[in-house]
Amino acid sequence: MRPENFNDILAFVMVAREESFTRAAIKLGVSQSALSQTVRALEARLGLRLLTRTTRRVSPTAAGERLLASAAPRFDEIQSELVALSEMRDRPAGTVRITTGEHAAITILAPALEKILPDYPEVKVEVTVDYGLTDIVADRYDAGVRLGEQIAKDMIAIKIGPEMRMAVVGAPSYFQGHPRPTTPEDLTRHNCIQMRMPTYGNMQSWEFEKEGHEVKVRVDGQIIFNNSTMRLDAVKRGLGLTYLPEDLVAESIVRGELVRVLEDWCEPFDGYHLYYPNRRHPSPAFALVVDALRYVERKPR
Repeated sequence: MRPENFNDILAFVMVAREESFTRAAIKLGVSQSALSQTVRALEARLGLRLLTRTTRRVSPTAAGERLLASAAPRFDEIQSELVALSEMRDRPAGTVRITTGEHAAITILAPALEKILPDYPEVKVEVTVDYGLTDIVADRYDAGVRLGEQIAKDMIAIKIGPEMRMAVVGAPSYFQGHPRPTTPEDLTRHNCIQMRMPTYGNMQSWEFEKEGHEVKVRVDGQIIFNNSTMRLDAVKRGLGLTYLPEDLVAESIVRGELVRVLEDWCEPFDGYHLYYPNRRHPSPAFALVVDALRYVERKPR
């Protein structure tokens, strides 16, 4: 049996992903006309139309979507194996791409990378701060960071941080004109500094638990941000109450800049995990980063 030539399928995958013959041709290092002829020849061989072409974009047909879904992951796996083989040297090398939220990037990733990167100059780590539920496979990240409860079951997950607690805080100046809340429901009568989550556009839930009783409160307020740093600054200015990881506000509480409320309603929960798809041969650079981030719980003596 004559072996199949898959160059035309690779060409189709690149065009479908880029949604452009021009961008795909640049990435493949061929002319746009040659690429167009290759894809047309594939369509003729299959007897199916794979792409819908307009003046502004190129998009796959139903048959094209099916071929893309089955072929693209296989090409990605081959590429991953080739990269792993090329990186099999004495010292780890290459780029590791990670998507994470701001808090984990600052408190976990940055300190871990500070320890290893000076000793491995050929390793690069690209960290993208994103609060959305990023599809790391589709967006070609090597790994992502999420809270343990948010990780899909088909992913490998490694614990990279301890349990966490949230904290509701306000500035002393705010409480000069507002009573301190004693139950989560009291928050509905306060000016709360909120955070909008990008994936679905909704607000971050303020979740509480006490003695097995769980409460989610829909708070309201005059200010909405999309990151923790700006919320922390706003709450210190006395503009309202906010809901942040405990470690972000601990020092400000000790210094008297912030006052904590509802502490007995903020119980510990599962912390951050690094997650990634199953891979048979992770690159030495990726393995190095994973080992550096792995959380080892210290048992009390």
